[in-house]
Amino acid sequence: MKEEVARILDKIRPGLQADGGDVKLVEVTDDGIVKVELQGACKGCPMSTLTVKNGIEQTLKKYVPGIKEVVPV
Repeated sequence: MKEEVARILDKIRPGLQADGGDVKLVEVTDDGIVKVELQGACKGCPMSTLTVKNGIEQTLKKYVPGIKEVVPV
């Protein structure tokens, strides 16, 4: 599952990089929790919660079966 998550994050990454940010995959737990670290401009952005929940989480849930939640660390 981690490889699938990494593949999808690679597709999301250019959009984040266009705004001066990035995302790093930290961990995918056995129970479907994805832990990510926002980097660059995304790290301190007031919209970072929306980026994680409405952007990254929704995309991963759509393409990777078994993903329950994405949480920033």
